[in-house]
Amino acid sequence: MRIIGLAGWSGSGKTTLITKVLPRLIARGQRVSTLKHAHHGFDLDQPGKDSFMHRSAGATEVVISSAKRFAVLHELRDEPEWDLADLLGKFASVDLVLVEGFKRDAFPKLEIHRAANGKPLIHPDDPHIVAIASDTPLPQANVPVIDLDDIETIADMLLRHAAPLQSAVAAMRGA
Repeated sequence: MRIIGLAGWSGSGKTTLITKVLPRLIARGQRVSTLKHAHHGFDLDQPGKDSFMHRSAGATEVVISSAKRFAVLHELRDEPEWDLADLLGKFASVDLVLVEGFKRDAFPKLEIHRAANGKPLIHPDDPHIVAIASDTPLPQANVPVIDLDDIETIADMLLRHAAPLQSAVAAMRGA
């Protein structure tokens, strides 16, 4: 398994880019999983559903299963939020994990930048940014800049710079 992230400020287009590049990576024979960091509480469950009632009653984990998919809902209760390295340990084996968010963690990342956002680049301060996908030229960048609409080149870059999971986890843990 290998890992690479897509990092950028809110509104930069990370999710849109992932939905465009995923089919291209899969067409190249890659089995791909994604991990999305949410800054606020979120819920995949709905009040009134059995699984919601199981969690509300105190279950730490609830597994919902059908013939088409399964989901594991894990309540942290008073535990601290899991870090990226721990979350990656929960994944089934695939060729590539695309991580959206966790922009301050130590693993290779493609920065997504939109001029209209008015936000500064992350790249100068993060040595793990391997390239920038942007809607505008960035002559000040010290890493390659790819047009945000050039999905094939972005897919090439993601595959070229993805790190083996074990070495990425070791770097995150400072080993």
